[in-house]
Amino acid sequence: MNMASMGILLIFTVISISIGNAKTGFISLECKAEKLGQYGQQSLLECVINAPDDDTDIRVVTWKKALRSLLVFDEGKFTKKQPGYSFAEPSWNNRNMNVSLLITNTAVEHDGLYECMVVTDSGTDYKTTSLKVTAKYSEPTILSNPEVITLDTGGTLTCESGHGYPEGKLRWFDELKGELTKDTQMEVKVTKSGLFQLSSKLVLGQGSNISQCICSVFNASAGKEEETTFKVLNTPKPPEFQKKLDPATKIVAPLVVIGSLIIGLLLALLYRKRSQQARRHSTIPLMGNHRMVRTSDGEEGDEKC
Repeated sequence: MNMASMGILLIFTVISISIGNAKTGFISLECKAEKLGQYGQQSLLECVINAPDDDTDIRVVTWKKALRSLLVFDEGKFTKKQPGYSFAEPSWNNRNMNVSLLITNTAVEHDGLYECMVVTDSGTDYKTTSLKVTAKYSEPTILSNPEVITLDTGGTLTCESGHGYPEGKLRWFDELKGELTKDTQMEVKVTKSGLFQLSSKLVLGQGSNISQCICSVFNASAGKEEETTFKVLNTPKPPEFQKKLDPATKIVAPLVVIGSLIIGLLLALLYRKRSQQARRHSTIPLMGNHRMVRTSDGEEGDEKC
């Protein structure tokens, strides 16, 4: 073979290799950048292979989170399959371009960045996607100390809400929607499941003019989820206060009433007696006019007029 023929053969080989290598750029992996997942529900991380033709053969699919392999398909079989993770389609095979990852029971630990890599006979691609886990906070509950708070007595209100994620905030408002949060102290606790428990205290001073205290829970995006209202009683003290009189007060009160009635009755009888005596004295002159006279023997006697 002469030099010219060898040159032509070499050029043909290079072109053939280039064309074969160019096929690796034909496929692309398309994934949604972010997914919102609800705590306790299913979450789907969507990734689909965009292939040049229908006969593209998938050789490898790998899903990872923080360098930890969750789901690995390699040359016709699964070599890694962590519990709670699977392909979105139960009947998935190496000709199915939908390689989306399904998380069956979303937990706080699933929050974060995921990596997906695919290898096909038409090329290789790699993408990342993130899952943002959210959990709705429970309706706030308000505890009061003392149990009955009036405008005169004042007291302390404690608001609690939990089972939420990410970390939220408790805010206080009055009946006119004026915010009272600056006068409060909030405490945040993390449960074993990774959810947040929120607690906030509001102190009402004596003589406060606030008739309603509203505790609202807001999520991490500053959206209000739930609220609860506590009513501050106006003076005088509520009827419930009368029901809580001590035993000594319950005994003394009836005795005071009975004693007052007896004294009133005695005064009435005394007044009546004096009135009768006064009337008897006033009737004596009506019985006749008499005068004293002296007789001849020096004795005194009555002479009727």
